[in-house]
Amino acid sequence: MRSRRLLFVFLFAWLPSTLAQYKTALPGYRYEFPRDHFNHPDYQTEWWYTTGNLTASDGHHYGFELTFFRQGVDRDPDKRGTWDIQDLYLAHLALSDLDGGKFYHAERTNRAGPGLAGVDEQQKRIWNGNWEIRWEGEEENLRVTDDKFSLSFSLHSEKPPVIHGVNGVSQKAAGEGRGSHYISFTRLLTSGTIEMTGKSIPVRGTSWMDHEFFTNSMDSEQVGWDWLSLQFEDDTELMLYQFRRKDGSADSYSSGTYVDAHGKPVHLTATDFRLVPTGEIWTSDVTGAKYPMAWNVDIPRLGLKLAVTTRLNSQELAGGGKIVPSYWEGAIGFEGTRDGARVRGVGYLEMTGYARPFEIGR
Repeated sequence: MRSRRLLFVFLFAWLPSTLAQYKTALPGYRYEFPRDHFNHPDYQTEWWYTTGNLTASDGHHYGFELTFFRQGVDRDPDKRGTWDIQDLYLAHLALSDLDGGKFYHAERTNRAGPGLAGVDEQQKRIWNGNWEIRWEGEEENLRVTDDKFSLSFSLHSEKPPVIHGVNGVSQKAAGEGRGSHYISFTRLLTSGTIEMTGKSIPVRGTSWMDHEFFTNSMDSEQVGWDWLSLQFEDDTELMLYQFRRKDGSADSYSSGTYVDAHGKPVHLTATDFRLVPTGEIWTSDVTGAKYPMAWNVDIPRLGLKLAVTTRLNSQELAGGGKIVPSYWEGAIGFEGTRDGARVRGVGYLEMTGYARPFEIGR
C-alpha cells in the first residue's frame, strides 16, 4: 500500500505539464447518448459515481457507493503497447450497514493492460477487475465482489439524463475551461442482492449516478466541497455542491440543480441557496478530520427548508492517495418543508478537503 501511494506521488508530480494534451469543458458541447455515458479520453479526469439507499424485506437499511475514476497520464500516440500507461483507472467501493452501524470500503487501481480495467462503449461496460457496470438495453447491471461482501443490482432510470450547469458546462471557477461536463441519472429504481456473512439479502430502493469529465477545473483557493444528492418521496430531486475557499467562505461558483417530477431541470446559482452545517461534528479516528454531520438547506426560490442527517457517522473512505485523498461519502436522510408542506426523502452526502485540501483536477 505504501509503495503504491509513493508511485502515485511520483507519477502525478509532473501531470500539470501534460494539460495541453487535453480538452477543457467549454460551452456548446453537444451531448449524445448513449455515447456520452462512456469514455472521453480527450479530457484528463473522468468519473462515474453510483450511490444508493436500499431497504431489505425486514426493513434493514443500507447505503452503497461504487465509483470508477479515469485519470489521463499521457496521450502520446506512439505509446500504444499493452502495458503502456495512457490512463490510470481507480475504483472505490463502499457498503453502509446503516442499522447495524458498520461501514465497509475498498479501493483498487489498474492500468488498462490486457483488459484489466477500462470503459468501452461497444461493450457498454465500465469496469475495474471484477467490479463493473454493464448496460443491457435500458437496464444497468452493477456487479461487484469484494472480500467482505458482494453486490448484484439492476438499475432502471425513471427519467432522462440531466445536464447540469449552463450551456452544457458546470462552471467550477473563473476562466475559460474551468468547469466540467456533468451528467446525472437522478432516479434509478434499484433491486438485487447483497451477499455478506454467508447470507443473500434481497434489497430494493433508489440510486443516483453522476458522470463528469473535465480538465483542470478548480482554482488554487478552493480546498474542498460539500455535495448533496437528494431524492424526495414525491419523485423530485435536488443536487447541490458548495466549494469551500481557503478563508472558510463559500465560493461564488457553487451551484445546483432541481429536477421536477417530469425530469425537467432547473439550474441554481450560489445565490439561490444556503447550505449550512448545524454544528454537529464527527472526528475520524483514522485521519483526524472533523466532518459536519448535519446540515440545513434553504432555497427560497423553491420554497424549500430541509434538515439533513445521517444514521451512521463513520462513512469516511480513508485512502490518502494524491489523486483521490480521504473523503466522507455516506447515506443520508432529510425532512423539511416545501411551501409549508412536509417533505422528506433520502440521498447521499460527499465532503472533501477536510483531511487535507482536495487537489484532483488542478
